Amino acid sequence: MLPPYDPLLESGVRMPLTSRRAAAALLMLSVGTFSYVTIEVLPIGLLTVMAGDLDRSNSQIGLLVSGYAVIVVLTSIPLTRLTHRFPRRTVLSGTLAVVAVANLLAAAAPTYEVLFGARLVTALSQALFWSIAPSIATSLVPPDQQGRAVARISIGAALASVLGVPLGTWLGTNTSWRIPFLLTAGLGAALFAGALTLLPRVEVQDATTRRGKAPDARRYAAVVAAAAIGVTGFMTFNTYVTPFLLELSGFGQGALGAVLLASGLGGVVGAALVGRVLDRHPWAVLLQAIVLVAAVLLGLAAFGQWKVPTVILIAVGGLAYSAMAVALQTRTLQVAPVNTSLASAGTNSAYNLGIAAGALLGGVLIDHSSVRSVAAVGGLLVVVAALVVLSEPLLARTRVGMPECRDDHAVREEPA
Repeated sequence: MLPPYDPLLESGVRMPLTSRRAAAALLMLSVGTFSYVTIEVLPIGLLTVMAGDLDRSNSQIGLLVSGYAVIVVLTSIPLTRLTHRFPRRTVLSGTLAVVAVANLLAAAAPTYEVLFGARLVTALSQALFWSIAPSIATSLVPPDQQGRAVARISIGAALASVLGVPLGTWLGTNTSWRIPFLLTAGLGAALFAGALTLLPRVEVQDATTRRGKAPDARRYAAVVAAAAIGVTGFMTFNTYVTPFLLELSGFGQGALGAVLLASGLGGVVGAALVGRVLDRHPWAVLLQAIVLVAAVLLGLAAFGQWKVPTVILIAVGGLAYSAMAVALQTRTLQVAPVNTSLASAGTNSAYNLGIAAGALLGGVLIDHSSVRSVAAVGGLLVVVAALVVLSEPLLARTRVGMPECRDDHAVREEPA
């Protein structure tokens, strides 16, 4: 259990938030990340089923995912700016109410156009959820456990690829593609009730206008750049992991599920483990995670034709990528030069831009080069991201009358 922490209420009076209630609130946020990742990716698993039922092409069903990602990239920052003066509990519960209604509409959609509209509305709520959830999570715990809080809610995202998407795909294939969307609507309604019950009514000035513990615009820019480049590199490979495993590694179709499960389980382990050290060594953990991702991709480019090394590298890659994602988010909250929600929105946009750019780049490489190139080029891009993180301390500005934050082990609180 996390120790108790006392967030400020809107009235300005401190009210104790028990460790049990804080843990329950973090679990609620983790289930929220699980839901959103499952919802975003689910049409990929149900692509042929949905295409047949709606009388659409596979590429048109694919737009339900790519269009979703574009909306998240474009609206994360504007929506966060628009809502930053409202209490976080109100905004978060509102996003969860929207996802419940939008997925109910998706489940009942009579046409492709209605389904597409429902998906775009869901994407709007996700853009806002991912921008504010990390700062809400860190407001529930003491300052020295913020990395652990971010790691806890990130476990839900990692579990989505292991449990949510496979289960939703199986259920939709064996019943109707509408059933998984109906269930996610019900889960959204439960999360809405949980947010209203578990989250304190945090004062606006306490949760939405605070900067990071060591605010620095140059460090923050480095984190955003590393996120965009690093995610692009990883997704250049990961988007096309299936043809890589089939064509280069020589796996059969029946073995793909087990290999990809190894990656998903690695991601869960990575999110769980990184929180134990992230608060003490935030910069070093981020750098090590990115370096490990680069090493995995370059290792796959070199040894991908052999099955055993490939399975090991795929599992380690899932672990490293999950750790990198948690470390990027935690570092964002630490060096945020503006309010933490807006800073998270910027990193969220960079992250989703990297997903889209990686898929595009990987497609070009697959069409014009060998399948091995997606791992090699992706690895080189992640090396560039590592160099960006390595340069971060050099970019930090020296404040007049204050010592420069040169810490790669822990970020100290600045005086009020």
